[in-house]
Amino acid sequence: MIAITGATGQLGHQVINNLLARVPAEQIIAVDLESDRASDLAKLGVEVRFADYNKPETLLPAFTGADKVLLVSSPSGPDASRIAQHQAAIDAAITSGVELLAYTSVTHAPTNMMGMAPVHHATEQAIAESGVAAAILRNGWYAENHTGGIGNALKYGTLLGSAGNGRMASASRVDLAEAAAIILTSDDQAGKIYDLTGDTAWTLSDLAAEITAQSGKSVAYTDLPPEEYRQALQQVGMPEHVVELVVDAEVAISRGTLDYVTSDLSTLLGRPTTPMSASVAAALRDLVR
Repeated sequence: MIAITGATGQLGHQVINNLLARVPAEQIIAVDLESDRASDLAKLGVEVRFADYNKPETLLPAFTGADKVLLVSSPSGPDASRIAQHQAAIDAAITSGVELLAYTSVTHAPTNMMGMAPVHHATEQAIAESGVAAAILRNGWYAENHTGGIGNALKYGTLLGSAGNGRMASASRVDLAEAAAIILTSDDQAGKIYDLTGDTAWTLSDLAAEITAQSGKSVAYTDLPPEEYRQALQQVGMPEHVVELVVDAEVAISRGTLDYVTSDLSTLLGRPTTPMSASVAAALRDLVR
Protein backbone atom coordinates (compact mmCIF):
# COMPACT_ATOMS: atom_id res chain seq x y z
CA MET A 1 0.00 0.00 0.00
CA ILE A 2 1.04 3.60 -0.63
CA ALA A 3 0.31 6.36 1.88
CA ILE A 4 0.23 10.02 0.85
CA THR A 5 0.35 12.75 3.50
CA GLY A 6 -1.31 16.10 2.88
CA ALA A 7 -3.76 14.17 0.73
CA THR A 8 -6.20 17.03 0.19
CA GLY A 9 -3.49 19.58 -0.53
CA GLN A 10 -2.84 20.80 -4.04
CA LEU A 11 0.09 18.44 -4.59
CA GLY A 12 -1.05 15.45 -2.53
CA HIS A 13 -4.46 15.28 -4.16
CA GLN A 14 -2.94 15.33 -7.64
CA VAL A 15 -0.45 12.62 -6.66
CA ILE A 16 -3.36 10.41 -5.62
CA ASN A 17 -5.19 11.14 -8.88
CA ASN A 18 -2.10 9.96 -10.74
CA LEU A 19 -1.77 6.87 -8.56
CA LEU A 20 -5.36 5.93 -9.30
CA ALA A 21 -4.37 5.53 -12.94
CA ARG A 22 -1.59 3.12 -11.94
CA VAL A 23 -2.76 1.03 -8.98
CA PRO A 24 -6.13 -0.07 -7.54
CA ALA A 25 -7.75 2.46 -5.20
CA GLU A 26 -7.64 0.01 -2.29
CA GLN A 27 -3.83 0.16 -2.42
CA ILE A 28 -3.82 3.90 -1.67
CA ILE A 29 -4.01 5.53 1.77
CA ALA A 30 -4.93 9.22 1.90
CA VAL A 31 -3.50 10.76 5.08
CA ASP A 32 -4.87 14.16 6.01
CA LEU A 33 -5.44 16.52 8.90
CA GLU A 34 -9.19 16.52 8.34
CA SER A 35 -10.52 13.21 7.08
CA ASP A 36 -13.84 14.67 5.93
CA ARG A 37 -12.02 16.84 3.38
CA ALA A 38 -10.99 13.64 1.58
CA SER A 39 -14.54 12.39 1.11
CA ASP A 40 -14.19 12.54 -2.67
CA LEU A 41 -11.21 10.18 -2.45
CA ALA A 42 -13.06 7.84 -0.12
CA LYS A 43 -15.87 7.58 -2.68
CA LEU A 44 -13.28 6.33 -5.19
CA GLY A 45 -12.25 3.53 -2.83
CA VAL A 46 -9.16 5.19 -1.34
CA GLU A 47 -8.67 4.52 2.38
CA VAL A 48 -8.70 7.80 4.32
CA ARG A 49 -6.82 8.13 7.62
CA PHE A 50 -6.37 11.05 10.00
CA ALA A 51 -2.94 12.31 11.02
CA ASP A 52 -1.56 15.55 12.43
CA TYR A 53 2.14 16.39 12.17
CA ASN A 54 1.82 18.10 15.55
CA LYS A 55 0.42 14.94 17.14
CA PRO A 56 3.08 12.27 16.61
CA GLU A 57 0.84 9.59 18.12
CA THR A 58 -1.47 9.91 15.09
CA LEU A 59 1.26 9.21 12.54
CA LEU A 60 2.00 5.57 13.32
CA PRO A 61 -1.62 4.42 12.88
CA ALA A 62 -1.79 6.42 9.66
CA PHE A 63 1.27 4.67 8.21
CA THR A 64 0.59 1.15 9.53
CA GLY A 65 0.36 -1.34 6.68
CA ALA A 66 1.88 1.02 4.12
CA ASP A 67 4.81 -0.24 2.09
CA LYS A 68 5.62 3.24 0.80
CA VAL A 69 4.96 6.70 2.22
CA LEU A 70 5.12 10.04 0.45
CA LEU A 71 5.93 12.66 3.08
CA VAL A 72 4.67 15.94 1.66
CA SER A 73 6.52 18.62 3.58
CA SER A 74 4.69 20.51 6.33
CA PRO A 75 3.30 23.70 4.76
CA SER A 76 4.13 26.40 7.27
CA GLY A 77 5.36 27.38 10.70
CA PRO A 78 8.71 28.10 12.36
CA ASP A 79 11.62 26.12 10.97
CA ALA A 80 12.25 24.24 14.21
CA SER A 81 8.61 23.17 14.39
CA ARG A 82 8.56 21.96 10.80
CA ILE A 83 11.76 19.97 11.26
CA ALA A 84 10.28 18.39 14.40
CA GLN A 85 7.11 17.53 12.48
CA HIS A 86 9.11 15.88 9.73
CA GLN A 87 11.21 13.98 12.28
CA ALA A 88 8.05 12.62 13.87
CA ALA A 89 6.89 11.39 10.46
CA ILE A 90 10.28 9.81 9.77
CA ASP A 91 10.18 8.01 13.13
CA ALA A 92 6.64 6.77 12.48
CA ALA A 93 7.62 5.51 9.03
CA ILE A 94 10.52 3.56 10.50
CA THR A 95 8.41 2.09 13.31
CA SER A 96 5.67 1.07 10.90
CA GLY A 97 8.22 -0.73 8.74
CA VAL A 98 7.79 1.12 5.46
CA GLU A 99 9.98 -0.08 2.61
CA LEU A 100 10.38 3.37 1.05
CA LEU A 101 9.96 6.90 2.39
CA ALA A 102 9.71 9.55 -0.33
CA TYR A 103 10.06 13.19 0.69
CA THR A 104 9.15 16.36 -1.21
CA SER A 105 12.16 18.63 -0.78
CA VAL A 106 13.24 21.70 -2.76
CA THR A 107 15.46 21.87 -5.80
CA HIS A 108 19.20 21.95 -5.10
CA ALA A 109 18.44 21.88 -1.38
CA PRO A 110 22.04 21.99 -0.02
CA THR A 111 22.84 25.30 -1.73
CA ASN A 112 19.41 26.81 -2.41
CA MET A 113 19.38 30.42 -1.11
CA MET A 114 15.66 30.56 -0.33
CA GLY A 115 14.67 30.90 3.29
CA MET A 116 12.57 27.74 3.00
CA ALA A 117 15.54 25.60 1.94
CA PRO A 118 17.19 24.96 5.34
CA VAL A 119 14.12 23.06 6.57
CA HIS A 120 14.28 20.78 3.55
CA HIS A 121 18.02 20.28 3.80
CA ALA A 122 17.72 19.45 7.51
CA THR A 123 14.94 16.98 6.77
CA GLU A 124 17.03 15.33 4.06
CA GLN A 125 19.85 14.96 6.58
CA ALA A 126 17.48 13.51 9.19
CA ILE A 127 16.23 10.96 6.67
CA ALA A 128 19.79 9.99 5.73
CA GLU A 129 20.79 9.63 9.38
CA SER A 130 17.71 7.52 10.17
CA GLY A 131 18.78 4.76 7.82
CA VAL A 132 15.30 4.40 6.31
CA ALA A 133 15.22 3.53 2.61
CA ALA A 134 14.30 6.79 0.94
CA ALA A 135 13.84 8.70 -2.29
CA ILE A 136 14.25 12.48 -2.27
CA LEU A 137 12.07 14.51 -4.62
CA ARG A 138 13.63 17.97 -4.85
CA ASN A 139 10.66 19.73 -6.39
CA GLY A 140 11.38 22.81 -8.44
CA TRP A 141 9.51 26.09 -8.18
CA TYR A 142 5.82 25.61 -8.95
CA ALA A 143 4.83 27.54 -12.07
CA GLU A 144 1.51 28.16 -10.33
CA ASN A 145 3.28 30.27 -7.71
CA HIS A 146 3.42 32.99 -10.34
CA THR A 147 0.62 32.14 -12.76
CA GLY A 148 -1.76 32.32 -9.81
CA GLY A 149 -1.37 36.11 -9.92
CA ILE A 150 -2.42 36.50 -13.53
CA GLY A 151 -5.88 37.80 -12.60
CA ASN A 152 -4.44 40.84 -10.82
CA ALA A 153 -1.88 41.36 -13.57
CA LEU A 154 -4.68 41.61 -16.12
CA LYS A 155 -6.74 43.86 -13.86
CA TYR A 156 -3.97 46.40 -13.32
CA GLY A 157 -1.90 45.90 -16.46
CA THR A 158 1.21 45.14 -14.48
CA LEU A 159 2.89 42.11 -12.98
CA LEU A 160 4.64 43.09 -9.76
CA GLY A 161 7.72 41.36 -8.43
CA SER A 162 11.20 41.75 -7.04
CA ALA A 163 13.03 39.08 -9.03
CA GLY A 164 14.81 41.37 -11.46
CA ASN A 165 16.02 39.43 -14.48
CA GLY A 166 16.38 36.25 -12.45
CA ARG A 167 15.38 33.10 -14.29
CA MET A 168 13.41 30.19 -12.84
CA ALA A 169 13.16 26.67 -14.23
CA SER A 170 9.68 26.17 -12.85
CA ALA A 171 7.67 22.98 -13.14
CA SER A 172 3.91 22.61 -13.15
CA ARG A 173 2.31 20.98 -10.13
CA VAL A 174 0.69 18.49 -12.50
CA ASP A 175 4.11 17.34 -13.74
CA LEU A 176 5.54 17.08 -10.22
CA ALA A 177 2.54 15.05 -9.03
CA GLU A 178 2.88 12.67 -11.97
CA ALA A 179 6.59 12.25 -11.26
CA ALA A 180 5.85 11.40 -7.62
CA ALA A 181 3.33 8.76 -8.68
CA ILE A 182 5.86 7.25 -11.09
CA ILE A 183 8.51 7.06 -8.37
CA LEU A 184 6.08 5.54 -5.88
CA THR A 185 5.08 2.80 -8.32
CA SER A 186 8.60 2.02 -9.58
CA ASP A 187 11.13 -0.43 -8.20
CA ASP A 188 14.65 0.32 -6.95
CA GLN A 189 14.01 3.89 -5.83
CA ALA A 190 15.85 3.71 -2.50
CA GLY A 191 18.79 6.12 -2.44
CA LYS A 192 17.59 8.12 -5.45
CA ILE A 193 17.70 11.92 -5.36
CA TYR A 194 15.80 13.74 -8.09
CA ASP A 195 16.13 17.45 -8.88
CA LEU A 196 12.81 18.06 -10.58
CA THR A 197 12.88 21.24 -12.66
CA GLY A 198 11.26 22.37 -15.87
CA ASP A 199 13.15 22.08 -19.15
CA THR A 200 13.41 25.85 -19.63
CA ALA A 201 14.09 28.78 -17.32
CA TRP A 202 12.18 32.05 -17.73
CA THR A 203 11.94 35.52 -16.21
CA LEU A 204 8.97 37.48 -14.94
CA SER A 205 9.34 39.72 -17.98
CA ASP A 206 8.90 36.58 -20.11
CA LEU A 207 5.79 35.74 -18.10
CA ALA A 208 4.32 39.21 -18.62
CA ALA A 209 4.96 38.96 -22.36
CA GLU A 210 3.25 35.56 -22.49
CA ILE A 211 0.21 36.85 -20.60
CA THR A 212 0.00 39.73 -23.07
CA ALA A 213 0.29 37.42 -26.08
CA GLN A 214 -2.37 35.00 -24.90
CA SER A 215 -4.85 37.42 -23.36
CA GLY A 216 -4.59 40.26 -25.86
CA LYS A 217 -4.27 42.68 -22.93
CA SER A 218 -1.04 44.55 -22.35
CA VAL A 219 0.77 43.43 -19.19
CA ALA A 220 4.24 44.70 -18.22
CA TYR A 221 6.55 43.46 -15.53
CA THR A 222 7.28 46.04 -12.84
CA ASP A 223 10.34 45.22 -10.78
CA LEU A 224 10.26 46.69 -7.28
CA PRO A 225 12.86 46.90 -4.53
CA PRO A 226 12.13 44.20 -1.93
CA GLU A 227 10.74 46.61 0.67
CA GLU A 228 8.34 48.22 -1.83
CA TYR A 229 7.22 44.80 -3.01
CA ARG A 230 6.65 43.78 0.61
CA GLN A 231 4.47 46.85 1.14
CA ALA A 232 2.47 46.13 -2.02
CA LEU A 233 1.71 42.60 -0.84
CA GLN A 234 0.74 43.85 2.61
CA GLN A 235 -1.62 46.39 1.09
CA VAL A 236 -3.62 43.66 -0.66
CA GLY A 237 -4.05 41.83 2.62
CA MET A 238 -1.64 38.96 2.15
CA PRO A 239 -0.83 37.24 5.49
CA GLU A 240 2.48 38.42 6.91
CA HIS A 241 4.16 35.00 6.92
CA VAL A 242 3.23 34.56 3.26
CA VAL A 243 4.53 38.05 2.44
CA GLU A 244 7.92 37.20 3.90
CA LEU A 245 8.02 33.88 2.03
CA VAL A 246 7.17 35.52 -1.29
CA VAL A 247 9.61 38.41 -0.94
CA ASP A 248 12.41 36.09 0.15
CA ALA A 249 11.75 33.84 -2.84
CA GLU A 250 11.80 36.75 -5.29
CA VAL A 251 15.11 38.04 -3.95
CA ALA A 252 16.60 34.55 -4.20
CA ILE A 253 15.36 34.26 -7.77
CA SER A 254 17.03 37.57 -8.61
CA ARG A 255 20.29 36.03 -7.39
CA GLY A 256 19.94 33.00 -9.66
CA THR A 257 18.96 30.30 -7.18
CA LEU A 258 16.27 28.87 -9.50
CA ASP A 259 18.18 29.25 -12.76
CA TYR A 260 18.94 25.57 -12.55
CA VAL A 261 17.76 23.11 -15.22
CA THR A 262 17.99 19.33 -15.04
CA SER A 263 16.51 16.55 -17.17
CA ASP A 264 15.35 14.51 -14.16
CA LEU A 265 11.69 15.48 -14.49
CA SER A 266 11.37 15.06 -18.24
CA THR A 267 13.21 11.73 -18.03
CA LEU A 268 10.79 10.43 -15.41
CA LEU A 269 7.78 11.65 -17.38
CA GLY A 270 9.08 10.33 -20.68
CA ARG A 271 8.13 13.63 -22.32
CA PRO A 272 9.05 17.33 -22.21
CA THR A 273 7.89 19.19 -19.12
CA THR A 274 4.87 21.46 -19.32
CA PRO A 275 6.09 24.82 -20.68
CA MET A 276 5.35 28.12 -18.97
CA SER A 277 3.08 29.06 -21.88
CA ALA A 278 0.82 26.08 -21.13
CA SER A 279 0.67 27.04 -17.46
CA VAL A 280 -0.40 30.55 -18.49
CA ALA A 281 -3.09 29.12 -20.76
CA ALA A 282 -4.39 26.93 -17.91
CA ALA A 283 -4.51 29.92 -15.56
CA LEU A 284 -6.39 32.00 -18.10
CA ARG A 285 -8.94 29.20 -18.57
CA ASP A 286 -9.47 29.06 -14.82
CA LEU A 287 -10.24 32.78 -14.76
CA VAL A 288 -13.26 32.37 -17.04
CA ARG A 289 -14.77 29.34 -15.35
